[in-house]
Parts: sequence; C-alpha cells; structure tokens
Amino acid sequence: MSWAGCVGIAIPPSIYSRKLGGFKMVSRDEALNILKKNLKNKNLRKHCLAAEAIMRKLAEHFGEDKELWGMAGLLHDIDYEETHDDPNRHSLVGGEMLAEMGFPEELVHAVKAHNEVHGIERESLLDKALYAVDPLTGLIVAAALIKPEKKLAAIDVNFILNRFKEKSFARGASREQIQCCSELGLELEEFIEIGLKAMQEIADDLGL
Repeated sequence: MSWAGCVGIAIPPSIYSRKLGGFKMVSRDEALNILKKNLKNKNLRKHCLAAEAIMRKLAEHFGEDKELWGMAGLLHDIDYEETHDDPNRHSLVGGEMLAEMGFPEELVHAVKAHNEVHGIERESLLDKALYAVDPLTGLIVAAALIKPEKKLAAIDVNFILNRFKEKSFARGASREQIQCCSELGLELEEFIEIGLKAMQEIADDLGL
C-alpha cells in the first residue's frame, strides 16, 4: 500500500497520460474534484483557489505553463486536513499523492518544497513562486476582511503594503516567506499587485 493510501487519502487512478514525450494535463474540473474529495473545509478550498489564480497570473507574467502552475497552486495543500497536526508530514504526503496520480516531477517537487520544514531546496521558478504565493493569499484575504465591505474590490496594493508592515496583522502570513518573491526577480509591490489582481478576478468564487 502506498504512503498516501495508508493515511486514508482519496487517490484516483492515474490522471496523466504521456503524449509525444510529455504530459497531457487533466482538466481543471477533474483537479477540482480531487481537491474537493480531499479537502472538506471551504476556507481551505478557497485558499487553494486563490493560490491557483495567482500562480496562473505569475505563469502568464513569466511566460510559463499556466495550466501546470495553476494546477500546482490548486493542489498544493491537498493533504492538509490529513496532516495539519503534523507539519513534518504535510506536503510530503501531498507530493506522494500527486506523484502516484502521475503528475510530473516538477509539480511534485514544488508541492513538497512549499513546506519549508523539510528543507527541500527551491530549484525551479515554479518552486519559488508556489512558496511565496502560499502566505500571500492569507495576507490579501485578511486585508479585505477588515474593510467594512469585506470585499477585494475595496482594497488596493498600498493598503495591503501598509498591513504587511504591521507585525501584529495576519501573523500567520509569513512576511519573510512573502518577501521571497525576490527569488522570482519581483519587487514586493509588484508581487502583491499581481496577487491582488488575480484574486479580484475570482472574487465571486472566494466570496470576497
């Protein structure tokens, strides 16, 4: 039995097929179904949707594969409900799940590397992007929720930057991790701008 199978996480049959030496990406609906089977918490699902949106926007910015980057964002926390009490397993279990489903190694590595507790080196642009995006979603959501409207449309980059500087605000959104956007060659302001725009475009899905 597989590692992921041992912890009772739903793993469908392989969802990738090799084609012309590469991979044929599953549909987003299929990936969303995988997410829903493994994450029941609506806020966790929304976090993953936000990460997906920002990753796709970053892929567009860098001329990378939007489907691959988006899928990494959507499924990066697929094991969270199973491993949230044990950070030493989080992302390793998820990476193993995705590997068993047939996802490419670059996506699997990015998922495993986004949990810094493992000390896995961030090698690719994909790795670095996912790591920085993960806490950014929380910072942006927290900024929106302190506005009377509780809407993403009510905030701008400067508002988020000011909240970023407040150490007591949204403590769970690691400032150090967000600032790793520098590994992508992005200034903090530009990174936040990309993230906010991406999340505003799916505001209805996020309930914001």
